[in-house]
Amino acid sequence: MTDSVKSATRKPGKRERLVTAATRVLHEQGVEKTTLADIAQAAEIPVGNVYYYFKTKDQLIEAAIGAHAQHLHTMTAILEQHAATPQDRLKALVQGWVDQRDLTVSYGCPTGTLCSELGKRADGLDRVAAGVMGLLIDWVERRFAEMGRADSRELAVALVAAYQGISLLTNTFRDPELMTAEGRRLTRWIDSLA
Repeated sequence: MTDSVKSATRKPGKRERLVTAATRVLHEQGVEKTTLADIAQAAEIPVGNVYYYFKTKDQLIEAAIGAHAQHLHTMTAILEQHAATPQDRLKALVQGWVDQRDLTVSYGCPTGTLCSELGKRADGLDRVAAGVMGLLIDWVERRFAEMGRADSRELAVALVAAYQGISLLTNTFRDPELMTAEGRRLTRWIDSLA
């Protein structure tokens, strides 16, 4: 087997597996309920090895927040490449949210629920998580500005707030059609602003 084939088939490193597992388990169980043992089990790593990479649960939570930021960066970069206009990029963002409606039914918005939960702690991680939400708002604001909207910041906050609100309701009522209907409404709204 060549080195390039080995590296392509190699399992992700332990740190990466821990962060990936933390991101998923924190979303599914919540910050307070999740233990380092839960994350280690999901990552298929002995719990004692976790401390080699992360000394505290909060360090692992911060790494998971970083994974959310990286996911957002990757997603928006893809939207920039594949959608021709700012309007199309915003509508593709909305469609991506709609496409994740089944996950939202079960656990809510991954970043939104984490921000909400950490916001109750006010220990610094709340601001780190808020930064990820801020990145999303900033990206949306730039798309509205590219559409020539002087009120781009307000529109960006309105779009992200609509998504967070419908994520909460979709999760609360366990109804994916709420997200689908709101996605159609937001798409029409974006078109009306162009």
